[in-house]
Amino acid sequence: MPALLHIYLQDHLAGATFGSELVERCRQRNERSEFGPPLAELAGEIASDRQTLIAVMRRVGAERSNVKVSAAWLSEKARRLKPNGRLFSYTALTRVVELESLAIGIAGKRALWRTLENVASQRGKLEGYDFAALAARAEDQLQRVERLRLRAARLAFAEENSYGIPG
Repeated sequence: MPALLHIYLQDHLAGATFGSELVERCRQRNERSEFGPPLAELAGEIASDRQTLIAVMRRVGAERSNVKVSAAWLSEKARRLKPNGRLFSYTALTRVVELESLAIGIAGKRALWRTLENVASQRGKLEGYDFAALAARAEDQLQRVERLRLRAARLAFAEENSYGIPG
């Protein structure tokens, strides 16, 4: 039976896979807007964080769960089928919901780094990683996503009149 830490890391790798796919889609759909450059920066950082997690997993001997990673990848694709008021197009509401989902994922990643920082002294193979810096970076990412989310919400909901009809 896999160690509890291994299962925990596998679950977070699944979440990181979902987040990487989500931020990349959001970046692509917004590359020609004011959201493009900050999302491109976030996408690079999130991909780097995922690679760090994979390195941590290798160090402690946790194998990747292809089932969990594949399920996360498919879940992100299926999430796109959620009705957003228009059947096939990317909308201002889609952007808001994607940024909210991204914020949730980053908060989970921050929790991961804080947890690993907390247990690193008990698990020698975790030493050598600056989990405090990774958690701080996740906090910074969360703040940047929140600013983008609020901007996206202002733009999305300013386009409607009081009856919810696009203006």
